[in-house]
Amino acid sequence: MAAARAWQRMLSGRRLDLLDPAPLDIEIEDIAHGLAFVARWNGQTRGEWAFSVAQHSLVVEEIFGRMAEAPARWRLAALLHDAPEYVIGDMISPFKAALGLDYKDFERRLAAAVHIRFGLPAELPRTVKARIKRADRACAWLEATQLAGFSEAEATRLFGKPRFGGWDGIRLTPLPPAEARGRFLARFAQLTGAD
Repeated sequence: MAAARAWQRMLSGRRLDLLDPAPLDIEIEDIAHGLAFVARWNGQTRGEWAFSVAQHSLVVEEIFGRMAEAPARWRLAALLHDAPEYVIGDMISPFKAALGLDYKDFERRLAAAVHIRFGLPAELPRTVKARIKRADRACAWLEATQLAGFSEAEATRLFGKPRFGGWDGIRLTPLPPAEARGRFLARFAQLTGAD
């Protein structure tokens, strides 16, 4: 019996081995394209368009930068924090927990390959990871209250209300996929040209 296919062809023409991803098979255009078409909240958001993971990543990077001064490389890490979802999609946290450690290991290997591809350490420093997580949770709170129909009390119970000023004034409006992809690529270019 033949082994199951464990690779995916990307629009760039690259073949990404899903079980053992190689950094050289990862292209930012593939990531941006995939994330622009992956919906947060399983698409259950208000607006003409789904709120994409590409747009979420832009907001997380913005909040991360507002929290405290950070070099471009850590802002890039914030922008790429959900990059594995260009291949595996955005699963809601309860479902990820139900899948268990195998899923987390798969996600971790893909994230490490993305990091190496773009000049970041395979494993981010704990402090940087924690700050990205805070920005991610703040963005989730904003998405929940502005787009996904949660009350502030419910969102605070699930995600914790942000306790820093980095999220003040951010208003979320879902973008069409092509615009989200373009903004993601533009921000990537700014961050990689800044070091």
